[in-house]
Amino acid sequence: MNWRIKPLDLILATAEKKSLKRQLGAWDLTMLGIGAVIGTGIFVLTSVAAQKAGPGMMWSFVIAAGVCLLTALIYAEIASMVPVSGSAYTYSYAVLGEMVAWVVGWALMVEYAVAAGAVAVGWSGYINGFLHSIGWGLPTALTAGPADTVTLPDGTTVAGGFNLLACLLSLLLMGLLILGTSHSAKVTAVLVVVKILALTAFIAIAVPAVNHANFEPMMPNGWGTPLSGVGVIGAAASIFFAYVGFDAVSTAAEETRDPQRNIPIGLIGSLVVCTLFYLLVAYGAAGAVGAQPDGALAASKEPLAFVLRELGWPNMGNWVAAAAIIALPSVVLIMIYGQTRILFTMSRDGLLPDVLSKVHPRFQTPHVVTMFTGVAVALFSAMFPVGMLADISNSGTLFAFFAVSIGVMVLRVREPHRRRQFRTPMLWLVGPLAMIGCVVLFFSLGAYTVKLFCIWALIGLVTYALYGYRRSHLGRTSPE
Repeated sequence: MNWRIKPLDLILATAEKKSLKRQLGAWDLTMLGIGAVIGTGIFVLTSVAAQKAGPGMMWSFVIAAGVCLLTALIYAEIASMVPVSGSAYTYSYAVLGEMVAWVVGWALMVEYAVAAGAVAVGWSGYINGFLHSIGWGLPTALTAGPADTVTLPDGTTVAGGFNLLACLLSLLLMGLLILGTSHSAKVTAVLVVVKILALTAFIAIAVPAVNHANFEPMMPNGWGTPLSGVGVIGAAASIFFAYVGFDAVSTAAEETRDPQRNIPIGLIGSLVVCTLFYLLVAYGAAGAVGAQPDGALAASKEPLAFVLRELGWPNMGNWVAAAAIIALPSVVLIMIYGQTRILFTMSRDGLLPDVLSKVHPRFQTPHVVTMFTGVAVALFSAMFPVGMLADISNSGTLFAFFAVSIGVMVLRVREPHRRRQFRTPMLWLVGPLAMIGCVVLFFSLGAYTVKLFCIWALIGLVTYALYGYRRSHLGRTSPE
């Protein structure tokens, strides 16, 4: 079998022929990572974690963060060696071969595109609620997609029709990305500051109000088991979505100044900052008002605002909700950004149509693939509910993380003398632990999600056999 492994030197040479402008520094990348991570997960999924794990959700945040940190250390090594777009897809191509790389790229479509649509839908829920509160609400049919439902003031539920605001948000951010990466990075930095201020205000109010009696029992549903979907492990699998996106930093490698230095800083720095915020928020929320399953926090659709209102800070609660409305678009922007860079690289390799790797002559951005991705995300967010594919998004991410962990270890053996600006410490411990963590969380998503991912992967393999395998640039230059 011809694995069609694309040598690292060839990948770098290909990138030079059709490259993107290098304009991002360490600060930009850190803001990019924080902007991608802090979003719907912490603003919404805190209540989901409380329902599954109770106060033990703090351990869930630690477990999910641990898996991500192990993977970030691995990503930092390979990203500093291969500073081009494509993230896990490119790394897999260099080590595990074209077919594995295709499956990884296919899985990353689930991570980025589905996550972008999910966050857009989550944002629309906040903004639609705000508009209704001031008497400017849209008709019910325009506030949710046909696969979603809307709860009316009298408690009844009706089917949605078309999520207009989620669709418009996706198209607006698509236009911003076409205008230029530096413009997008500046907007992202501003929105990151808004989110950090909101979470800092929450921590400052909630943490001093902690009552340790609220942590008993700490783990009402225990640790849980794979495929159960409950307990600390089940909650960790769900809140993993709160960390999804830090690897978007690696998709910007080709547009980064001094990527060997700045990519590791952006990856690890953004993840450490977000983990600290998450643990303090979880501690404050659980300790201040309690987080037992079926409790008030677990039932809330806006858990952070709910906690502040319960503590007697209703205006601050409203401000935190407003911050979510203002800042969540940055997550959608970064998810679309990451998706376009992966598709751009796959197109440049011949696995997708060449038109997707065209660069705009004025803005120096991949405008065609950005329009394609933006429209797809807009339609997706207009049609489906936020909860439908959140776990399937996690499944794509965990598969990609698993593949990268294998790849870096293989590369250490295959090319031990290649220059590594950043070396993963204790790789032969970190790598296997990252792989085990990915497998445990993957199967903790539940049997239904695993089945959906397998179906998606099978569709991807068929697509590769019918198109990618025959059109691959590497395949045309290597003997069969």
